[in-house]
Amino acid sequence: MKLLVPVKRVVDYNVKIRVNPDGSGVETSNVKMSMNPFDEIALEEAVRMKEKGVASEVVAISIGTQQAKETLRTALALGADRAILVDATSDMKQDIEPLLVAKILAKIVAEEKPDLVIAGKQAIDNDMNATGQMLAGLLGWGQATFASAIEISAGSAVVTREIDGGLQVIKVALPAVITTDLRLNEPRYISLPSIMKAKKKPLEEKSLADFGVDPTPRLRVIHTDEPKQRSAGMRVGSVDELIEKLKNEAGVLS
Repeated sequence: MKLLVPVKRVVDYNVKIRVNPDGSGVETSNVKMSMNPFDEIALEEAVRMKEKGVASEVVAISIGTQQAKETLRTALALGADRAILVDATSDMKQDIEPLLVAKILAKIVAEEKPDLVIAGKQAIDNDMNATGQMLAGLLGWGQATFASAIEISAGSAVVTREIDGGLQVIKVALPAVITTDLRLNEPRYISLPSIMKAKKKPLEEKSLADFGVDPTPRLRVIHTDEPKQRSAGMRVGSVDELIEKLKNEAGVLS
């Protein structure tokens, strides 16, 4: 069984995000970048499936700039067998829209013919949570989102999903698209030997022209603002004073 895992290069989750002074977007110059955490979880799950003998090959794909090669080399070091980079833009500040990503992935799926696409549920830079669903729609495949557990057997996947009311277990026929949630697994650390081996693994490069898709943006960011600073708290001298303030100032009690 072949597995395909899309991975995205984003601002590292440990970095404090700063908005450009003109409000045009998030500052990315001289900022540490890394693999989207949800994609790292998806990749870890794919590698574990291969280690269990469930899968025979794991292919990592990234769509973006040439700098995404670093992310793909990380994917190879984590256990992917080969990687594909789609050079979609030279502008590091341009975010490739989910629909365009889904269309490119659909073309790659047609070429690679994987049995399962495992993707992160969303990217932490734009929180769209849309690519996996759009890809499943374009392919006409079944989908299981927000997966916290995955079991593969007899041509289907049994997926435990995290929902507002608790957990939901569904069964989806393969081929399918699964998007991963935080509690699915804990990604491994990369060892030095794995980093050295990754340098010898194949990394194929493609361009938008290879897929015949329209890259015209359908979304436009009007303005980006930083969250408002939280106001300082206050001390109260008694429970009665606390209740009074919750009633008359905060308005959360009646």
